[in-house]
Amino acid sequence: MNDNQKIAELIFPGGISTDEILKRYPNRNLKHGQEVTRFAPSPTGFMHIGNFFPAFISYNIAKQSDGVFYLRFEDTDSKREIKEAKNVIYQVLERFNIFPDEFQTLDGKDVGNYGPYVQSQRVDIYRAFAKKLVAEGKAFPCFCKKTEGKEDVLKLRESKFQQDDEKEYDPCRNMTFDEIKTHIDNGESFAIRLKTKNDGSQRVKFYDLIKGEIEAKANSKDFILLKNDGVPPYAFAHAIDDTLMGTTIVVRGEEYISSTPMHIELFEALGFKPICYCHNPLIWKIDESGSKRKISKRKDPEADMRYYFSEGYPIESVLEYLLNLINSGFEIWRKQNPDLPWSEYKFGIKDITTVAPVFDLIKLNDIAKNVIAFQSGERLYQNWLNWAKEFDLPLSQLLERQKEKFIKLCSMERDNCIKPRKDIFNYKMMKSYFVYAFDRPQINNLDENFKEFIKVYLESFVMPKSNEEWFEHIKKVAGENGFAIDNKLYKQNPQDYKGNIAKACLYARYAITGQESGPSLYYIIDALGEEETRERLAKIQEI
Repeated sequence: MNDNQKIAELIFPGGISTDEILKRYPNRNLKHGQEVTRFAPSPTGFMHIGNFFPAFISYNIAKQSDGVFYLRFEDTDSKREIKEAKNVIYQVLERFNIFPDEFQTLDGKDVGNYGPYVQSQRVDIYRAFAKKLVAEGKAFPCFCKKTEGKEDVLKLRESKFQQDDEKEYDPCRNMTFDEIKTHIDNGESFAIRLKTKNDGSQRVKFYDLIKGEIEAKANSKDFILLKNDGVPPYAFAHAIDDTLMGTTIVVRGEEYISSTPMHIELFEALGFKPICYCHNPLIWKIDESGSKRKISKRKDPEADMRYYFSEGYPIESVLEYLLNLINSGFEIWRKQNPDLPWSEYKFGIKDITTVAPVFDLIKLNDIAKNVIAFQSGERLYQNWLNWAKEFDLPLSQLLERQKEKFIKLCSMERDNCIKPRKDIFNYKMMKSYFVYAFDRPQINNLDENFKEFIKVYLESFVMPKSNEEWFEHIKKVAGENGFAIDNKLYKQNPQDYKGNIAKACLYARYAITGQESGPSLYYIIDALGEEETRERLAKIQEI
C-alpha cells in the first residue's frame, strides 16, 4: 500500500468500493436517439423561471426522443434549504403537467432504478469516489479552516508555493502521511480538494450542443470535492450522479460555461466520459429605466412560477410563451396549427436560441388571450371557478350560486364564433372584466338626451330572443326619437339629430353596464335577465 492509499484509508476507513457502486448503476438500455435528461433543483426557495426554463427544455428533449426525464434534488446545501421548497417544486411541475419518469416521492419512495434521487442520501457514494481519487494521488485532504481570515489563507499559500495569477494550488496539497495523521489525531476537520494537473498555461476545448465548440483556459485550481462536513458541492456531485444515472444531456444556464473546464478535468480524473452540455441563454428583462438585466426573484414577481397560478394564466399559455422564448419558430407553427396542442411542436437542440430572450409580459398576455379565446364558455367558467376556489373563495361561492348567469357571460361571442373575442388573458382579471355582473354601475354626469332615450327605451323594452331582434328594436326606438338610423345622413347633417344609432346603443350599454365597450349588449341582457335589466334602466331616471 503506497502513501496515497494509506492516506485514503486513514481519512475514509472502510466503506463501499467504487466498483460495487458501478455495479448498482448499470448502463441504461437505450435505443438509438433516446436521450436521458434531468431537472436537478436545489430546494432553497421558490421555483424560479430561470430554473424552470432549462427544466422545460430538458423535458421536451427527453419526450421528443422517447427517452427519460428524471427529477433529482440537489440538497447538499443544508444551510440554505427551505422546508417547503420540495413541495413547491412538485406542485409547480404537476400544475404544468410535467411529470418526471423517475423521482423520489415526498414520503421518500424512489420511483426508478437509479436512485436515491436526493443527493443528501448519496453521501456514501461521493465519499467512495473521493477516497478513490485520494488513493490515486488525484485529490488530498485540506485542513485550512474557514475561520481563518482571507489574508491569513493567502499568506499561508504564498509561503508554501510559488504562485502566479493563473493557478491556485492549495497549501495542503503536498502534505505527508505523517502530517495528515497528526491533523486527524488532533480531531481536525478537513475538506477534500482535487489536485489539479494544470499550471495555468493549458487550454481546453469542449463542445456545447447549442453554442458549438468553445475554447477556454483549463482549470488550474485545487477546487473542493467534499466540504469539511463530508458533503460535496455541485461540481463533484453532478459529475458522479449524472454519470451513474445515465444522463446523456445536461441542460443548464449559460452561467455554468465558465466552470465547465473545471468539470471537464473532474470527469477525466474520475475516469468518466464527459457529459454533453447544453447551456441555454438566461432570461432577461427590460426594467422601467430601459436597462436590460437578468430577471430577478427579488424585483420581478413573474420570476416565481407560482405567480402564473395566482394571476390565473392558463397553464398552456405559459408553456407556449416559454416555447416562443426557446425558439421563435414556434410562433409561426402556432399560426399554421391553431388547433394542435403545444406538445405537438417539435424542436431540436440546434433550434434553441443562442440569444438571451427578454421576458415580455405583453407578449405572454397576447398568447394567453388567444388560448382563452378558443375555450368554450362552459370551460372558461369552470377554469375561472377552479382558480377562484384556490385564490378567491367568496367569488367561487358566488359563481357556483349563479352558475347559469356566469356561463352565459363566459359564452358571449365565444361559442360557435369564427372570430371569438380576445380581451381576457387570465382568470384573475375576469371579476373586473365582468364587474357589471356583480354590482350595478354608478352613473354620473348624464346629458338630457341620455336620460330621455333610456326612458323611452325602457317603456318599449321587450326581452329579445336574438342579437338581431335586439338590434332591430333599439334601432326602431332610436329612429322614432330623433336619432339617425342612416349613418350617411347623419354625417351630412349631424345637427339635425340627437345622435346616430351607435350613440343610442352606447347609451343603452352605459345604462346597463357602466361601460362604453364590450360584447354585444344582447348577450349581457340575456345573462342578466329581464328583471335586472329593467331595474338598471329604471335607475337612470332616479339620477
